[in-house]
Amino acid sequence: MEAGGERFLRQRQVLLLFVFLGGSLAGSASRRYSVAEEKEKGFLIANLAKDLGLRVEELAARGAQVVSKGNKQHFQLSHETGDLLLNEKLDREEICGPTEPCILHFQILLQNPLQFVTNELHIIDINDHSPVFFENEMHLKILESTLPGTVIPLGNAEDLDVGRNSLQNYTIFPNSHFHVLTRSRRDGRKYPELVLDKALDREEQPELSLTLTALDGGAPRRSGTAQINIQVLDINDNAPEFALPLYEVTVLENTPVNSVIVTVSASDLDTGSFGTISYAFFHASEEIRKTFQLNPITGDMQLVKYLNFEAINSYEVDIEAKDGGGLSGKSTVVVQVVDVNDNPPELTLSSVNSPVPENSAETVLAVFSVSDLDSGDNGRVRCSIENNLPFVLKPSIENFYTLVSEGALDRETRSEYNVTITVTDLGTPRLKTEYNITVLVSDVNDNAPAFTQSSYTLLVQENNSPALHIGSVSATDRDSGTNAQVTYSLLPPQDTHLPLASLVSINADNGHLFALRSLDYEALQAFEFRVGATDRGSPALSSEALVRVLVLDANDNSPFVLYPLQNGSAPCTELVPRAAEPGYLVTKVVAVDGDSGQNAWLSFQLLKATEPGLFGVWAHNGEVRTARLLSERDAAKHRLLVLVKDNGEPPRSATATLHVLLVDGFSQPYLPFPEAAPAQAQADSLTVYLVVALASVSSLFLFSVLLFVAVRLCRRSRAASVGRCSVPEGPFPGHLVDVSGTGTLSQSYQYEVCLTGDSGTNEFKFLKPIIPNFLAQGAERVSEANPSFRNSFEFS
Repeated sequence: MEAGGERFLRQRQVLLLFVFLGGSLAGSASRRYSVAEEKEKGFLIANLAKDLGLRVEELAARGAQVVSKGNKQHFQLSHETGDLLLNEKLDREEICGPTEPCILHFQILLQNPLQFVTNELHIIDINDHSPVFFENEMHLKILESTLPGTVIPLGNAEDLDVGRNSLQNYTIFPNSHFHVLTRSRRDGRKYPELVLDKALDREEQPELSLTLTALDGGAPRRSGTAQINIQVLDINDNAPEFALPLYEVTVLENTPVNSVIVTVSASDLDTGSFGTISYAFFHASEEIRKTFQLNPITGDMQLVKYLNFEAINSYEVDIEAKDGGGLSGKSTVVVQVVDVNDNPPELTLSSVNSPVPENSAETVLAVFSVSDLDSGDNGRVRCSIENNLPFVLKPSIENFYTLVSEGALDRETRSEYNVTITVTDLGTPRLKTEYNITVLVSDVNDNAPAFTQSSYTLLVQENNSPALHIGSVSATDRDSGTNAQVTYSLLPPQDTHLPLASLVSINADNGHLFALRSLDYEALQAFEFRVGATDRGSPALSSEALVRVLVLDANDNSPFVLYPLQNGSAPCTELVPRAAEPGYLVTKVVAVDGDSGQNAWLSFQLLKATEPGLFGVWAHNGEVRTARLLSERDAAKHRLLVLVKDNGEPPRSATATLHVLLVDGFSQPYLPFPEAAPAQAQADSLTVYLVVALASVSSLFLFSVLLFVAVRLCRRSRAASVGRCSVPEGPFPGHLVDVSGTGTLSQSYQYEVCLTGDSGTNEFKFLKPIIPNFLAQGAERVSEANPSFRNSFEFS
């Protein structure tokens, strides 16, 4: 019989499964599954991948998960097979109590794209509980004068199963005087009533013992029994009667403890002990005894604990009124619990997407559901967030919400958001729950480095030491991490003739600029270059700034006298007529300075004169003028020594020697100085030496050319037969380095002579002498006044 029952149950489960699946597929997206209670953990409910029309790999890739209300997870989803399995053994009576059908609601949450699938699981009851009486033994007192057909209430049994498996009927044995009726309450529970069939006779049988059996409708059927002991009494012909057979009362669930919710009242027409009434609960359940208390004398029913509408919303309490003679009456009190808004809303967070890239638009940041245990308006909820946030709440199915960004975020403006989700019900007073979600914004490389200045001007004193730190550039990046790490570099100069790589260098990490060599103001007064700043993001962003370097002049050049020439040749004699007036312009000392600014401001001073007081020099223009009238007593020949000094720090100077001859008139022939004859003789001997030296050098040069031609012919002839005649090849280094440390070349000439011996060319390379720059500048200044002087510094 048990095997047949199990087969029937399995057939019913399979039938219900196909019915629910068929209705689910034919209707909306919601599906209903069924499973019998008490199935072991891991029991297969259904294959979700097949039901959803997805492949198992797609189900796992979309991050499918089962979401249930509350913290208890009854299900588990296998991503390897797509099967929906039981996570624990289900007890229908524990989950749903007397509610039928017993439905568990759950959702399938899919990502990418976001999708909700609502499902239901019907838990099928099995007959795993037997009917149980609250009292295993009942004691009744019945008057012997009780007429047949009298109905006597009995204590009922309870069966935790539902439907067909619940309690169905009662039987009694032996049944010579009584039979039992099975009655149903309004809530569906069944209770027995004992009906007297045959009058009792106390003298014949003062006591009776009956067995009351409660049977359910399961397969196999389960039963429970209670013993009924009946005492036959003498006549007490009036039983207590209640004023109302049914008391109905409504009580707020927040009613204080010890409050009287109802007072029952019964009367008895008898007198004495037969008319004294006491009240008591009649076969009340343990839950009723823990919740209510009945005063046996006054009939006041009080609360002994707080009510909870969400747990039990109504009570049906049987009350018995018994007189002193043992007769009793029964009434029922129905307590309806009224819901109050005493439960705040609940928020269950399903997933959080944080951090979120700043350039992503309309991204789902969080998925959550809300619920409220109250009913009516007390259980309806609303969700909201602050208005000043770039997010929006979007409702979904069955109280599910998604928190979505409205547009692209900017980490540089705000890198973190504290989002407070407020859930408020519509009850009175309104209750709310706040839940905080921290949304972090991750950085993307969307900001290029920015220099603190668009252009920089650096001042460098000439003759600096190599590797001197001359300044810095700085750039900042609003991004973070590697996106904000800046690397500096020198950009290729627009002027291709500027040797930037040999002038400056930059520290790639901090932007410090260094001069690689000593700078010469006279050679290079200023130069410009561009500096780039590049971050380490992907892709890398960069910017650039202009750097202008101004070389500051130092007083490193002495004045150079252009006129009169101080080259050791025959001195230039200035002729002055003796009739010259005071202030007569004798000559003008012309000098230049390779420096600039105040370092090139020249002043003139007469240091020494043959006859002091006769001539004077103007300090600012170098004009030599007579200081007084000339006389016959004044010497005819004068030698003046003029000091030319610049205004630098420290000052530098040069001297010029002037020869002045006083004549009576310009028609007088020029009389050379007596010391000029020995000098002329010395010049003639020097000319002889120069001619001899030139002849020697020319001979040596001719011999070198012949030797070189011979070597080349030898190399070509031996290359065809034996080999090659080896001589040193390539240019011989002939660099001359200025090590004076002043930053300017010395006034001595420098040459570079290279003899190349490669097969392509046979030539001598003569470089022009390198002369100081200030000579060239000075020559340019006086080129128009004295072109022969300019040509004297050129070599061919």
